Amino acid sequence: MITSFLSWVWVASGVLLMLLVLLHSPKGGGMGGISASGSSSFTSTSSAEATLDRITWTCLAIFLTLAVILSAGWLT
Repeated sequence: MITSFLSWVWVASGVLLMLLVLLHSPKGGGMGGISASGSSSFTSTSSAEATLDRITWTCLAIFLTLAVILSAGWLT
């Protein structure tokens, strides 16, 4: 049962990781219009990019950790 749940979390983190990577700008400018759109969550574009980087790395760590745990068969 726990393996099934972790498999779903792994799939969800993979999909989220793909979406987060697609949000990054290809030339490093990244999410340039977010501060101009009236969002109060971020004070500048660099802050928005740093937050997006942090979320992406966290999602990557979750994805890779679950990939190792599920492929090694430690839960069965």
